[in-house]
Amino acid sequence: MEGSRSNIVLIGMPGAGKSTVGVVVAKLLAMDFVDTDVLIQAREKRTLQAIIRAEGLSALKQVEEQTLLELAVEQTVIATGGSAVYSDAAMAALKRRGIAVFLDVPLPELVERLNDLDARGVVMEPGESLTDLYRKRLPLYQRHANLRLDCGGKSAGQVALETVAAVRPLLASAAS
Repeated sequence: MEGSRSNIVLIGMPGAGKSTVGVVVAKLLAMDFVDTDVLIQAREKRTLQAIIRAEGLSALKQVEEQTLLELAVEQTVIATGGSAVYSDAAMAALKRRGIAVFLDVPLPELVERLNDLDARGVVMEPGESLTDLYRKRLPLYQRHANLRLDCGGKSAGQVALETVAAVRPLLASAAS
């Protein structure tokens, strides 16, 4: 099945629930699961925030891009870091093997969920607010997504079920 679009690639803002939803989707579809932030941390043997502190935002973006370009998996739910969409090359590579699903959470909900931005290793310029980041990234998520799911006011379980319902026909057509 080399080159087939058998993966589900979750994209969206920090706090959108990509990792939480991804695990549930993987269980529901009997697929593997990978969190690319965890892959980056394992590869670098340090946290995302430690990379940013030591080498800056561009270093983290570069490591993230390389990790995504080298990711060679099939039949896997991939939870990307929120900044994955900054790399057109990485997103193109992910979409060659998968269906990109944008978990679209309204900004007010993200603000409620994210009280640990500093510890998360979020790719944000100094002085940039969550609102600024949202406005900058929203067009990138929309551009790179094959599907957009409105996640406003929904539990991770609800979003996972909607994701499965939305991608199942696409995975079936990609396999044939």
